[in-house]
Amino acid sequence: MATTKLSRTHSMRERVEDTLSAHRNEIVSLLSRYVAQGKAILQPHHLLDELENIIGDDISRKKLSDGPFGEVLKTAQEGIVLPPFVAFAVRPRPGVWEYVRVDAYQLSVEQLTASEYLVFKEELVGQYNSTYVLELDFEPFNASFPRPTRSSSIGNGVQFLNRHLSSSMFRSKDCLEPLLDFLRTHRHDGHVMMLNDRIHSMPRLQSSLAKAEDYLSKLPSDTAYSEFQYELQGMGFERGWGNNAERILGMMHLLSDILQAPDPSILETFLGRIPMVFNVVILSIHGYFGQANVLGLPDTGGQIVYILDQVRALENEMLLKLKHQGLDIKPKILIVTRLIPDAKGTSCNQRLERVSGTEHTHILRVPFRTDKGILRKWISRFDVWPYLEKFAEDAASEISAELHGAPDLIIGNYSDGNLVASLLSYKMGVTQCNIAHALEKTKYPDSDLYWKKFDEKYHFSCQFTADLLAMNNADFIITSTYQEIAGTKNTVGQYESHSSFTLPGLYRVVHGIDVFDPKFNIVSPGADMTIYFSYTEKDKRLTSLHSTIAKLLYDPEQNEDHVGNLSDQSKPMIFSMARLDRVKNITGLVEWYAKNTKLRELANLVVVAGYNNVKRSSDREEISEIERMHDLFKKYKLDGQVRWISAQTNRAQNGEVYRYIADGRGIFVQPAFYEAFGLTVVEAMTCGLPTFATCHGGPAEIIEDGVSGFHIDPYHPDSAAVTMANFFQKCKEDPNYWVHMEDLLRTFNDISWGLQLLEVASVPRAIDDEA
Repeated sequence: MATTKLSRTHSMRERVEDTLSAHRNEIVSLLSRYVAQGKAILQPHHLLDELENIIGDDISRKKLSDGPFGEVLKTAQEGIVLPPFVAFAVRPRPGVWEYVRVDAYQLSVEQLTASEYLVFKEELVGQYNSTYVLELDFEPFNASFPRPTRSSSIGNGVQFLNRHLSSSMFRSKDCLEPLLDFLRTHRHDGHVMMLNDRIHSMPRLQSSLAKAEDYLSKLPSDTAYSEFQYELQGMGFERGWGNNAERILGMMHLLSDILQAPDPSILETFLGRIPMVFNVVILSIHGYFGQANVLGLPDTGGQIVYILDQVRALENEMLLKLKHQGLDIKPKILIVTRLIPDAKGTSCNQRLERVSGTEHTHILRVPFRTDKGILRKWISRFDVWPYLEKFAEDAASEISAELHGAPDLIIGNYSDGNLVASLLSYKMGVTQCNIAHALEKTKYPDSDLYWKKFDEKYHFSCQFTADLLAMNNADFIITSTYQEIAGTKNTVGQYESHSSFTLPGLYRVVHGIDVFDPKFNIVSPGADMTIYFSYTEKDKRLTSLHSTIAKLLYDPEQNEDHVGNLSDQSKPMIFSMARLDRVKNITGLVEWYAKNTKLRELANLVVVAGYNNVKRSSDREEISEIERMHDLFKKYKLDGQVRWISAQTNRAQNGEVYRYIADGRGIFVQPAFYEAFGLTVVEAMTCGLPTFATCHGGPAEIIEDGVSGFHIDPYHPDSAAVTMANFFQKCKEDPNYWVHMEDLLRTFNDISWGLQLLEVASVPRAIDDEA
């Protein structure tokens, strides 16, 4: 929360004032260096770098660094310089912020509110309007809702809510009544489930449970529900408890335990077994969403892979769960996306397409409609905003027609999908889940403050507003890692960056998103184990593809599929695969390699990314990166050491490419400036490739630095290149070093994703229904 105060004896202002008296000369020297830069935003490393340059002896400098003011600098996420003032946004721990301003000349100190800090910050761009500005504060809407206070609890919303509910039930038996009401009114498609009208009070429920448990305990455990359903209905129990005597008895034991002594783990298990989710809508609006020939197209990549993998896992889990619940109901999953009439040889112009490997999951495509008719061509994800409200209206009709009613759960993906999910959940009265994948505000530093400079190209004002509304409207938010929500001790999380910010001249946000909100839940995806498995599993290897892969990597003939050749094929490969945009930083990796002579001597570089011909792309950012890549090849004479391959859409082949690189003792590198999760990191590690990945975002949580891989900082490229060169040097000196690293890699399975999602969805739905 933007204005949460530190749980310390002294406020931030008081601690700074205490330091002033003890280290006046050093602080004057330091603040003077900040102010000398004029109007500026100082990043954390800038603040600390100046600390090393202040006047004074080493002992005094160390005392200052280790004292309260040094703590302020070490935990400051930015400094705003408007001479003679310097203001600091201080974050002593994830989710907790304070703001303080110091006069460099008078050495007076003020504690600021979030609003006051943002007003001060707006003066950097001369946009502060002293007469009127819209301030957004979402805190009052959520103030009464329970939430944890410890940073370590962030992302464990379901566990917290279960503890809260069970403790409320334990304190007051009256709190059990909503649970009874929920079980009595729970229905699907008009049919009563769980309890019927014979159970109308808590004493009646307890006596009926005792009678049913006694009856079931005398039956063989595998006795089918159909053989005794009328007996249970006579006692007040409808379908949904289980498909045989053993499962129903186990479910009833759980409820009996809750009624006697509520326990959070038992409550979580019980709610997770209640049949609640039968029909699911998953929204992924922008980009080419298809099952083949789309991954190389703009705005299409990891998000598509993520969704297709997860819907298969979700359908399997729903089928199994419904079977165990004793229900003969076929679930339906709809992936709702945009229909693109000019589909470039893909299936993106088909209204309905079944997802391969599923029985009940389809892609439903709805076009963008305007007053002039259907929009026929693809447009960038940054340009979709004018079409989304009409899209939501049309999608609601299409969804209702396909499902013969409303879904039980709507899952939005990315900013546009989350906004449409908010519109649909409000219109249809459905539980909403958000999955951001990535929030552009984090990927483009200071894009809020300088939004006007970016808006014509990226429309960040629309995007940030959509994110803010969707986050606050969602019933729960799924993230892949803790880092997405609240970052690390030293870095701000994606969602946390929306706690307070300003779009000067438009509005300022004083309480945007609260990372302590229990709607945040971490459910990490995995790799499809049928495609991504270790290179050592020889019997599963796709050896028939090796000639195709070898041609892809080494064929000297120049064409539109690749640029550059590899002269020395005996060298191990540095491999990377991603979209060709600025944030993924593929061109940055090429430049790191190009500048490091040792690295070029020890390894070749192979990157799979985008198109290599600007005429084939219609994406502004990709075109810029294509041009930069060609410039790098010419500037550093990379032909013979670097191979740039156009994006590959065959996932099975991509999986074997990872393993082929591993056969040659190569590595995988993910060099992004920011990566929310890092699906390619998971894929590479699962296939056995030692992996070097950005320290900004999810990969820092996936990889244990120096043990199961390496963290690299894209903002310190020379150091990243040295880390890779040192690795290859060690492998050259000791061939067992590579094998040792490979043995420590983690594997990731996506099978549990569907189960975790359904369990997380159960609690908000139960709370909503109780209310």
